[in-house]
Amino acid sequence: MKEHFKIEDGHLLIGGVDTVKLAEKYGTPLYVTDEKRIRERARKFKRAFPSAELLYAAKANWNISILRIMAEEGFGADVFSDGELYAALLAGIQKEKILFNGNSKSPRELKMALEADVKISIDSEDELITLAEMADKEIEVSFRVNPNISVKTHPKIATGLRESKFGIPAEEATSIYEKAIRLDNIRPIGIHCHIGSQILDISPYRETIERMMDLVAKLTEIGIDIKFVDVGGGLGISYSGEKERRPSDLASLILPIFERRCEEIGIKPILVLEPGRYLVADSTILLTRVNAVKKAYKNFVAVDAGFNIFIRPAMYEAYHEIAIANKMNEEAEETYTVVGPICETGDILGRDRKLPKVKRGDLLAIFDTGAYGFSMSSQYNGRPRPAEILVNDGSDEVIRYGEEYSDLIVKMNLPARLM
Repeated sequence: MKEHFKIEDGHLLIGGVDTVKLAEKYGTPLYVTDEKRIRERARKFKRAFPSAELLYAAKANWNISILRIMAEEGFGADVFSDGELYAALLAGIQKEKILFNGNSKSPRELKMALEADVKISIDSEDELITLAEMADKEIEVSFRVNPNISVKTHPKIATGLRESKFGIPAEEATSIYEKAIRLDNIRPIGIHCHIGSQILDISPYRETIERMMDLVAKLTEIGIDIKFVDVGGGLGISYSGEKERRPSDLASLILPIFERRCEEIGIKPILVLEPGRYLVADSTILLTRVNAVKKAYKNFVAVDAGFNIFIRPAMYEAYHEIAIANKMNEEAEETYTVVGPICETGDILGRDRKLPKVKRGDLLAIFDTGAYGFSMSSQYNGRPRPAEILVNDGSDEVIRYGEEYSDLIVKMNLPARLM
């Protein structure tokens, strides 16, 4: 358990608030986020990269309260859809600090980005042509380049390999920039890459920054004025005791290379980073109530949160620490597999966990759910999504109300002939 959690009278506390009382007040399942923890992590990144532009990766958690906290901390946003762009602007993130990323932007999304006057990271030649046809004035863009860098992470979140769907192959980058500068309404000012997520071995960033700066040198030679170099995000967290690398570690690795290469080339672009998971993942827990304990092939603990609420364990085989929030002082006695209520065998939140004796009605806390928790949730099996609560120094506030049954069908329509 990390330092920002406390135990009092055998109960787990987050942000100075008793989780048992939160569950009684708001019901379960329930996402609970510690505002102070997010601000602490954001400030660590800013101290490590005081001259860089930091864009929060909104896909990690795009609740407008979280986005507002990022805006207050001086962050911009890397958005991947029109919905994320809408939320970022609504939360008060400055349009000058928003980069619209994505490998398959629809005409509607490109139109919205143009009207919002945000920078766009182009992912293909087709997108370049579409954008040029739509723009009625000169627009500033970057291109996302695939540097073909391998990182130690889950294959589904490795984004910088040659076989990935993201970006323009590095060997074709110069050619597409040349095409862009021949277009009257396109002004390329940046270069962009992203090599993956949940990266704990940061050594691949060395090769990444070198390859990107090699490309910057070539682009400078053909007359392109690169104003920013975006090396993406991906810094991981410790989910199960792994050594966590700090933003200062990443800065010590890449800043000397970036500064040296800029001096060699004779340019002064801004370095851009896109942290997401590192900022929000460990700020949040998912509280879930035990519906039943069943002894079968294994000891199963059946809870009221399933992979519709939290899909990472099912999708990525991800490990998340689990504790009994109302029995924090009790010793682990038995081994349990924690499962949800979804009609899928794969609805498993934690396999073979040593826990104190679990009983019906106990409250489980699943840790490190702030990144890709609610943002990847669904209404599968006709289950309303839960509330989200923000805690801060003993106070608790709703930042998303739990869905009602009516929310499941609010956009459905019953044709008159079926009535």
